[in-house]
Amino acid sequence: MSSTTLRRRSTTLSALAVAALLAACGASGDAAETPGTAVTAPPATPTEAGSGTGTGSTGAVQPTSLPGSGATGTPGSPQDVATDLDVPWSVAVTPDGEGLVTLRDEARLVLVSADGEVTPVEATGEDGRVPDVSPDGEGGLLGVALSPTFAEDGLVYLYLTTAGGNRVVRAELDGTSLGEPQVLLEGIPAASTHNGGRLAFGPDGMLYVSTGDARDQGAAQDTGSLAGKILRLTPDGDPAPGNPFGGSPVWTTGHRNVQGMGWDAAGRMFASEFGSDRFDELNLIEPGANYGWPRVEGAGGVEGLTDPVLTWSTDEASPSGLLVTGDAVYLAALRGQRLWRVPLDDGQVGEPQSYLEGDLGRLRDVVLAPEGDALWLLTDNTFRGNPRPGDDRLVRVPLG
Repeated sequence: MSSTTLRRRSTTLSALAVAALLAACGASGDAAETPGTAVTAPPATPTEAGSGTGTGSTGAVQPTSLPGSGATGTPGSPQDVATDLDVPWSVAVTPDGEGLVTLRDEARLVLVSADGEVTPVEATGEDGRVPDVSPDGEGGLLGVALSPTFAEDGLVYLYLTTAGGNRVVRAELDGTSLGEPQVLLEGIPAASTHNGGRLAFGPDGMLYVSTGDARDQGAAQDTGSLAGKILRLTPDGDPAPGNPFGGSPVWTTGHRNVQGMGWDAAGRMFASEFGSDRFDELNLIEPGANYGWPRVEGAGGVEGLTDPVLTWSTDEASPSGLLVTGDAVYLAALRGQRLWRVPLDDGQVGEPQSYLEGDLGRLRDVVLAPEGDALWLLTDNTFRGNPRPGDDRLVRVPLG
């Protein structure tokens, strides 16, 4: 019997969506480490997801789009799209149907076509690399997101590790050439583990940034630190209007290491989070909420802290990339070496389903494939896994 569990919450998801839109509008995972000091409690039985006990902000920003994919179905047999990628970390699908992939340790971008052709992107750094990247452990060239108006402006957003910390930059992609990056936000604490790194544009047109606690547990509770947070920025890198902590970019606190973010068609935000040695998490994100780390790992039922809607044991998951479709949340699992599918049905979070267990090894990212009826997965076996011939790879998984 899987130790995957669900946590009872107090408010419906639909109510959460209204609140969020008004407001906006390990050794789990990557590294073995010393067990944490958080308190834990066994979660309850499967039920409806809700608001927990966090508090939110209010505002008037309305969503410009709803990014939740209408794709439905269960995963089928994997098919290689591209092979021999060196530590790929994130993939964004362009309007032309290509995958823009970050190679973490090489500090390079490549474009992958649907038929598997891999084309290097020439950046302005030495030997065509993205400049100022300093790979270290889990740091390097990490998250990538495309501007919501990419077809017109060609802007690419990147999360990268430098010698002085993590930063968010943007640059214009012209064909296979990337212009000089513009720094939008810097001073995000970096470490060889717990380094965060995911970027995603939300339904409000704002840029969301996930950061790890950078091995400073207390920083996750400090609203003056950018570590252990989900941040919300304008496309120009300023703190977004309606953020819950005044002029701060901080959106939520109390995170250990978030590496997946996504929204459903109703505007509800989900995030995946690495636990320490007990529970990995799927969280429903509310502005201003505190998700407990390091006071709580998993569900603690502590007043003022928001419990996850779902937890796994750390050997089953270590969830990194996350995708929300019309009927499910998909999570790419590293240590768990599988794809998790969490059904969504009219505001209900269903019993998680495990796919591809052991078939591809460690999974780092999951996105919707260009044709819309399949998933693209990135493997991560050339870093800490057991590489197989052809690793690492971009894999297509049909939705049936």
